[in-house]
Amino acid sequence: MPHDAIAPGTVWLVGAGPGDPDLLTRKAERLIAAADIVFYDALVGQGVLDLIPAGVQRVSVGKRSGRHSKDQATIDSLLVEAALAGGRVVRLKGGDPSVFGRSTEEMDALAKHGIPVRICPGITAASAAAASGAISLTLRGQARMLTLVTAHARAGEPLDLDWPLLARQGATLAIYMGRAAAGEVGRNLIAAGLPTDTPVLVAVNVSLPAERLIRGRLDALAFLVATIGERDPALLIIGEATRPRPGGHRRASGIAAFEARSAS
Repeated sequence: MPHDAIAPGTVWLVGAGPGDPDLLTRKAERLIAAADIVFYDALVGQGVLDLIPAGVQRVSVGKRSGRHSKDQATIDSLLVEAALAGGRVVRLKGGDPSVFGRSTEEMDALAKHGIPVRICPGITAASAAAASGAISLTLRGQARMLTLVTAHARAGEPLDLDWPLLARQGATLAIYMGRAAAGEVGRNLIAAGLPTDTPVLVAVNVSLPAERLIRGRLDALAFLVATIGERDPALLIIGEATRPRPGGHRRASGIAAFEARSAS
């Protein structure tokens, strides 16, 4: 059996990338084509969904902030049921399954029933945003470290992050699910010592036709995020590496630059 074939009763957690079907890996496309049933997230691009062959069952299990179509326990049960019935199962996840994709919960649930599960990686949003913005997430001498952070907290719980650690200079922060907490993120990073004029990039609808790249300063982060739609997925990239470089080619469509200053 080929290395990337799907045996009956097996589940593959497949990274769908940031949305553009051209950024889907060839392996992911082969797995999708071989599936009997595909469970997909809300952030999976329509162009990727269009690659699912006719006759393959599609099940939306998307979770967006404040709008959950299925809770995690239900998703786990659906995967287990489909695999135990002998299906060739693909769990299609936006970006990379191992980057804030709740893969561990699903793998643990499947393992309890003896169901084989494998992972096909995908391009994560931070990589796609860097490519669109013609920046490098690392920068010799200025950004020697890249930190991926989620700013999503459960309802009613504080955003409990190590702000002094995150505010260290010489690093790039890629903050996933940070739109709702943008003001808090900016205030806490500044309070922990990150300069107010640290450049930021707000990447909206990364890799899709409606993509917007919004540049500004850390002290205006809340304002920058307020300019985007409530349903548009956004990634916050903070650090010196986000500063545009002379001669760098950027995607011409959807780029908005803000020379924003703090209202205070």
